[in-house]
Amino acid sequence: MKMSNKNKMMATICLLVLTATCTRAEVHVQVKNELKNGVRMNVHCRSRDDDLGLHAVDPGEAVKWDFMPNFWGTTLFYCDVQWSEDHSIWYHFDAYNDDRDYRRCHFTCRWMISGNGTLYGYDDVSGYWSWYPLIVIKS
Repeated sequence: MKMSNKNKMMATICLLVLTATCTRAEVHVQVKNELKNGVRMNVHCRSRDDDLGLHAVDPGEAVKWDFMPNFWGTTLFYCDVQWSEDHSIWYHFDAYNDDRDYRRCHFTCRWMISGNGTLYGYDDVSGYWSWYPLIVIKS
């Protein structure tokens, strides 16, 4: 029995969807407080669909969450962090941007606010911590 072009195309699309779905794995994200002098850090992370709430993170501790990246490769989680005495100053960064992070941190995205407020992200491919910019925002 011969398969029509329409059936061939549908079978190909189904195979592509199945392959893409199977290759996307759950991602674990953590944002760790490594600030100096025992400073507590406030972290508020969210995506377009999920608000993870405001968390007070003690020194050496982390806020963590898990999610499945979407099929289209457009998943974005972003965080606002604050640790200074001036509670009106917050800093913003993208905790998971599929374009940037799909290969860099395929299964676990580790972030660290270090020292005097520098953001580092761990790169699973290179095995190194890299500096990332924090964007200053006012509340």
